Amino acid sequence: MTELSLYNIKGEEVGEFSLKEDIFNAKINKYIVHQIVSRYLADKRRGTASTKTRGKVSGGGAKPWRQKGTGRARAGSNRSPIWVGGGTVFGPQPRDYSFSLPRKMRIAAIKSILSDKVKNKEVIILDQLILEDNKTKKMVKILKNLNALEKPLIIIDQKDQDIEKVVRNIDGAMVLPASQINSYDLLNHRKLIFTKEAIQKIEEVLNDEF
Repeated sequence: MTELSLYNIKGEEVGEFSLKEDIFNAKINKYIVHQIVSRYLADKRRGTASTKTRGKVSGGGAKPWRQKGTGRARAGSNRSPIWVGGGTVFGPQPRDYSFSLPRKMRIAAIKSILSDKVKNKEVIILDQLILEDNKTKKMVKILKNLNALEKPLIIIDQKDQDIEKVVRNIDGAMVLPASQINSYDLLNHRKLIFTKEAIQKIEEVLNDEF
């Protein structure tokens, strides 16, 4: 078992918490992580870029001049791609950039990232996260106590709109329920702050995958 310190919202160490080795001390596979992040970003692309081919631009109905006898090159349309105002050849068209990867790869990527974060001491575990009053300044104080004010990702056991409203006003901060963690958000934040319940839920879900 990997042991990490357990903190309260005041930043005080209140004990230790055991993490499962196969999840938080797994082999780090950078290739799989790269593939998963590429897939995540591809899914986010709108794919709406579009150019007009010669069949879509206006004009071009009549032959510009007769075929022979003018001394000029043959031309059948003034909307040829080689003309100014002509259509585009092989330009981008609306498309779906998303692609799928096996679920086991997605799970392996999450384990790799979590293991790397633990190795680099970028994981903080809270005994509980309860706000007496839903004020952003209260959450900022908690993050300062934990030395995690710069781009933290707070992972809780289940969706909590009160915490989400408080955190969304903090630049770079984000809240996710344990069921929605993904490789991109784990990588895109400097510190990962978990509640005990969130860790237990993640370990339960990831263990059920194999």
